[in-house]
Amino acid sequence: MPLILSSINDGVQTITLNRPDRYNSFTEPMALEMQSALSKAESTDVRCIVIKAEGKAFCAGQDLPEVVERAKDANYELADTVNTTYNPIIRMIRNLAKPVVCAVQGTAAGAGVNIAFACDIVVASKSACFIQAFSKIGLIPDSGGTFFLPRLAGFARTNAMYLLDEKISAEKAVEIGLIYKAVEADSLSGEVDTIAKKLADMPTKGFALFKEAINQTYHNTLDEQLTLEAKLQSEAGKTADYKEGVSAFLEKRSPNYIGS
Repeated sequence: MPLILSSINDGVQTITLNRPDRYNSFTEPMALEMQSALSKAESTDVRCIVIKAEGKAFCAGQDLPEVVERAKDANYELADTVNTTYNPIIRMIRNLAKPVVCAVQGTAAGAGVNIAFACDIVVASKSACFIQAFSKIGLIPDSGGTFFLPRLAGFARTNAMYLLDEKISAEKAVEIGLIYKAVEADSLSGEVDTIAKKLADMPTKGFALFKEAINQTYHNTLDEQLTLEAKLQSEAGKTADYKEGVSAFLEKRSPNYIGS
């Protein structure tokens, strides 16, 4: 059975974590399958990516028995797992020139929660919860946890989530800016499908340029960001989608975007 399921329909690629018996905890083979699925998102057939999971939990993070087994090799270090399993996934999500939507049901913990936070839009079931889960085993947040969390929720909440192993409900996560929306469990799939379809039908080349700007705002000065915005706006103005959007507005009709 594949550990990651992937399908493309109407411009939306759906990537599904498929290890429900282990709460979708990651092994290296599972991570490599996910990296392969994400690499396919570069296809022009894909306009939006959805990341979701099978079973009761979204993702429990790292499969600990795997690293315990690997640690029998005296040359093994945890950095080996971080660098081969998680860092490529985070970089691919952030560098994809397309919107990535994450659907979270149940628990998102450890690396699993930080994969969710790396996505562009996160929608969760009201029964979901978010927990860093690193401090109780003496580790630090990885998979971008020390990067995304302070920017999303601030230092005080980040400290509490890590140091106190604080569990955050879906509704609290919306309130403090960790995620976009919390919905009833039976509405999660439909809500995410609606968002993904809307995004796939929009001017996704502009989304790619927006994402480039957002990624750089974390380290640019204001002047550098203003210069970047001007540069990227010029690129946006040369796209077919911009021309189509303006024409549709002037002609009072619905636009037909092609993502280029």
